[in-house]
Amino acid sequence: MITFHTLDVFTTTPFAGNPLAVVLGAKDLTTAQMQTIAREFNLSETIFVQPPANPAHTAKVRIFPTAEIPFAGHPTIGCAILLAEQSHGGDFETLITLEEEAGLVPVTVRRQGTDITAEFIAPVIPLPTSHQPEPGLLAAALDLSPEDLGPHIPGVHQGGPRFLYAPVKTLQALARARPIEPHWSALMAAAQVDSAYLYSAANDYQARMFSPNAGIPEDPATGSATALLASQLLANDALAEGTTTLHLQQGVEMGRPSDLRLSVDVSGGRLQAVRIAGSAVRIGEGRLRLP
Repeated sequence: MITFHTLDVFTTTPFAGNPLAVVLGAKDLTTAQMQTIAREFNLSETIFVQPPANPAHTAKVRIFPTAEIPFAGHPTIGCAILLAEQSHGGDFETLITLEEEAGLVPVTVRRQGTDITAEFIAPVIPLPTSHQPEPGLLAAALDLSPEDLGPHIPGVHQGGPRFLYAPVKTLQALARARPIEPHWSALMAAAQVDSAYLYSAANDYQARMFSPNAGIPEDPATGSATALLASQLLANDALAEGTTTLHLQQGVEMGRPSDLRLSVDVSGGRLQAVRIAGSAVRIGEGRLRLP
């Protein structure tokens, strides 16, 4: 039997945000066992905690739905908060260093009273790809009109994972959007992605993420896509020199509102660092038999 915890991430409200399972003591689990356990939880992601390869780090982690994910935001935030809480009492600030497949991810976790926040530095600086989504196909794939898109130019960006970015002019259009076949599959094939991240800056930033081809009809909070949004914004001249901090909402249309903070350092017109911050609340814990 091994121990697991469940948390809701990018929220301080139970049963909101993005649910996550954290499996501790996963040192001796095989990849096949991790995949089986992840399917059992049936969440967008389950993170498995193992001893670090370098003892100076906190842990090595592996992230699954079915295929392993090299890096993901809400598992990183939720796992770091859980490990920090298990090691500290009272108010604290600590560094949790996670060895992920995409690279080393440092996470600063702070607790003051009942407030706890984790912020990680993205392990890869995101960058644009050469793929340019065709606006007509993009609109049709989202059940929108071309006039609903903008004011930014759509793009495809990568930094570990890879996402198509669709700017939407209004929150009303954002709420109406939905993947429509056969246009959706044609769009994904043309852009060579599995997921589309829609965002509107009409009232601060609000976003949605669809990935039905990867088994996620809609995701309530996508930290990795939020990190890659920095590249999309820079490509559209929406980031100034210095540090820009944005607060984003996601999952509103799903009834699981999530709050994410994106901080971006720009120097000489280039991304220098991207940070994602959020909170998490524990939901449950238990013991799991081995497959």
